[in-house]
Amino acid sequence: MPPDAKPAPSDPPSAPPQDALLARLRERLGARHVLTEATDLAPHLAEARGLYRGRALAVLRPADTAEVAFAVRACAEARVPVVAQGGNTGLVGGGVPQGGIVLSLARLSRIRAVDPVGATLTVEAGAVLADVQAAAEAAGMLFPLSLAAEGSCRIGGNLATNAGGTAVLAYGNARDLVLGLEVVLADGRVWNGLKGLRKNNAGYDLKHLFVGSEGTLGIITAAVLKLYPRPASRAVGFVGLPSPRAALALLERLRRAAGPDLTAFEVMPRFGLEIVLRHVPGAQRPLASGHDTYALVEFASPRPGADMAAELEAALAASLEAGLAEDATIGASEARNAALWRLRESLPEAQSREGGSIKHDVSVPLSRLPEFLERATAACLAEMPGLRPCAFGHFGDGNIHFNLSQPPSMDRAAFLAAWARFNRIVHDIVHDLDGSIAAEHGVGLIKRDELQHYGDPVGLDLMRRLKAALDPADILNPGKVVALSDDPPPALP
Repeated sequence: MPPDAKPAPSDPPSAPPQDALLARLRERLGARHVLTEATDLAPHLAEARGLYRGRALAVLRPADTAEVAFAVRACAEARVPVVAQGGNTGLVGGGVPQGGIVLSLARLSRIRAVDPVGATLTVEAGAVLADVQAAAEAAGMLFPLSLAAEGSCRIGGNLATNAGGTAVLAYGNARDLVLGLEVVLADGRVWNGLKGLRKNNAGYDLKHLFVGSEGTLGIITAAVLKLYPRPASRAVGFVGLPSPRAALALLERLRRAAGPDLTAFEVMPRFGLEIVLRHVPGAQRPLASGHDTYALVEFASPRPGADMAAELEAALAASLEAGLAEDATIGASEARNAALWRLRESLPEAQSREGGSIKHDVSVPLSRLPEFLERATAACLAEMPGLRPCAFGHFGDGNIHFNLSQPPSMDRAAFLAAWARFNRIVHDIVHDLDGSIAAEHGVGLIKRDELQHYGDPVGLDLMRRLKAALDPADILNPGKVVALSDDPPPALP
C-alpha cells in the first residue's frame, strides 16, 4: 500500500438482530405500540397468581389482524418467540413470556357483526368478555360464557384456553360456543375460518385445533360466537346439604324435574362459606344454621310466562321432604339472586386471605365426584394434619377446584413448598377415577410436566406432531402445554 494511501473504510458494525427486529416492528406498528420500558413490560410478565415471573424483549400492541400477521412473520424470520396475551387473567402460567415478544391483542376489540337471525356475533379477540355479553344483550340475545374475570378477560384468551365458568352445565365450554375463527399461523399467514355455519363437513374442523391450544398452534384474532335467547325468568336457590353425596342426589332430582331449565349447580363446603362470611364485606349468611355442603342452584327459561321461582320452590320442597336437603332459600329479587351468587363467586378471593393455597383444577366423571372428594380429602389430611381442604366449583359438570388452605399455624412458604407432593396425591386419585388433571384453567407451565406424567403416550405424541407441523420453529408460546425440547418449566416460587 502506498504511504499516502488510506485504508478503505470498514463497514459499520451491524445492529444486533433484536434491534433490527424492533426497528422493523416500530416502522409498521408505530413506536408507541412497541413497548420496551421496564414499567410498560411489568404488567405483562406475570399472571394474577404471581406463580411465575417472566421476561420479554418488548410488548407489541397491533391494531388489526394484518398487523398481528406482520408481527408474527417478522418474529418468525428473526427466530424470536411470541406469546399472545388478552387480559392476562390466566392461572397456570400459560401467558407468562420466557423471553421474546409479548403480543397484546387489547386493541383488537371491535364487534364486527351481529346477526340476530343467525344467532351469531362476530368479535375480535381483544374484546372484553363483559363487552361481548353486553353486545349480545343489546341485540336481545344471550352470550352465556360467564366467569369471575369477565370484566377484564378477553374473548381470544377465553377461546385459547377453552374457558369454562358457571354456565357450562347448560351451554358448554367456550369450545361449544364458537362457530368459526380467524387465526394467524406461526409463519404469519392468516387462516380465515370465520363462518357462522351450524353445519359444515367440508374437511377437518380446524377451529378445534386452536380452541384450547393456549396460543401454541396459532393466534386467534377473531371469532364467530353462538348466541341464545335471553332468559325471561330466572330463580336462584341456596341449599344446605349433609354431604357431597346428597348434593349429587339433589342434582339428579333437579335435572329430572327441570331438564334444560337447570342452568347452574355449584357446590361449596362449610369452610368455604365461613371464610366468605369472614372476609367478604357485605356477605350475609343465607341459612339459619351451618351445613357440611352447600349448593347454589339456578333455574332459567326463555319461555314467556315461565315462573322459575315457583318451579324451583316446588323442586326444593320435594327435596326437603325426601330428606336430601336440610334447608334451602330462594332469592326473592334479582338483588337477592346476585347476593347468593356472590357467596360462591367470592370464594377464591376469600381463600386468598386465609394464607397460602395449593390449587387443583380437576374433573372426574359426575357419578364419581363424591368418591373423589372423600378419597382426596382423607389422603391430604393424612399427609398434613391441620390442612383445610376447600373443594368447590362446577359440580354439575364434574369440575371441582380442589384447593388446600394452609394450616393456620404453618409458614406460608413452607406450605407452598409441598405443592408437588399434593399434586401427586390428588392427581393420582383423579387419574385412577378416569378424570382430568386440567379441567378448565388449562395446562400452561404449571401442569406441563403433570400432563407428561399422566397423559396417554399416543395422545402426547399426536400433540407434539401437531405442534411440530404447525409451528416447526417453536415460535408460538414455546414450552407451554407440550414442549418440543426437554427443558424443564421454571420452578414454582
